[in-house]
Amino acid sequence: MSPDTTGDRPRIVVGYLATPSGADGVELGVSLARAVGGTLDLVCVVREEEPDGTPGRAPYQRLLVDRAHRWLADGERIVDGRVPVTTHAPVADSFTGGLLETATTLDAAMIVVGATRDGIIGRHSLGSISSELLHCATLPVALAPRGHAERADTRLDTVTVAVPAAPRGDDPLPVAADLARRAGLAMRLVCLVSADEHGDIDAVESAQTRRRQIAAARAALEDARDRLGASADIDALVGDGDTLEDAVTSLRFGDGDLLVVGSSRLGPPSRVFLGSTASRILRSTTAPILVVPKSDGAGSDEAGSDGGA
Repeated sequence: MSPDTTGDRPRIVVGYLATPSGADGVELGVSLARAVGGTLDLVCVVREEEPDGTPGRAPYQRLLVDRAHRWLADGERIVDGRVPVTTHAPVADSFTGGLLETATTLDAAMIVVGATRDGIIGRHSLGSISSELLHCATLPVALAPRGHAERADTRLDTVTVAVPAAPRGDDPLPVAADLARRAGLAMRLVCLVSADEHGDIDAVESAQTRRRQIAAARAALEDARDRLGASADIDALVGDGDTLEDAVTSLRFGDGDLLVVGSSRLGPPSRVFLGSTASRILRSTTAPILVVPKSDGAGSDEAGSDGGA
């Protein structure tokens, strides 16, 4: 393990494997650690070998741990001294469980993982580890799009937060605002509306519904401004489209953007739970995305569809 030089800085945990996906996660982790003045913890979990009396099982376990440390050395080379980094190779019965346990022990600010390699370059695709994290993590989970390592040395400059148009999911605004404040980043508020949220057949009725949607979105954005005590220089945009995917792609995301979304109302308190809306946003954006846990006070029995983000 590398020397621990973290002090009181925020700790960013990256779930690492020596793969292109792992490199994507490291690059996003570096950007986040730089932004908040934090440090990086690279974690490569080694699957635990159950003792069965077979000679050589313990040496084989040590061999796996040694290999993990060699992989972590590759991760350190990607970091290249840009932020302080510590490496960990815990032994656990699952990668996700070991990663969560390590992050909790370290009192990490968030966990970062990369996309799987079967997705489109610049887009998000979930593998088994990221999917599990997005339905059980107790701290925010940041996702790097595929190929994010090619954006080497990109610095975050804007936190874009997806503001729910109605109080049907958890509110990601407090976490996004705190991150922007700590990192000195610009904030942008967005609220998404789309025709596929309602089933109107009549053209006149559909147009009226869309106007109500847009009005509700604008009201939600103004409420968000008021809660922030924000000045008019914070952008507040309505993303409008025939589908939710169209609404997302109508917004421009730069290389320095981070998109923050909330968890579903259906999830348990204090846990990340990726809902259907946030999942569609994730598949449609090119920006890194941060999914925040549902707060303790968010009601889980509200009427309406799944509204995370």
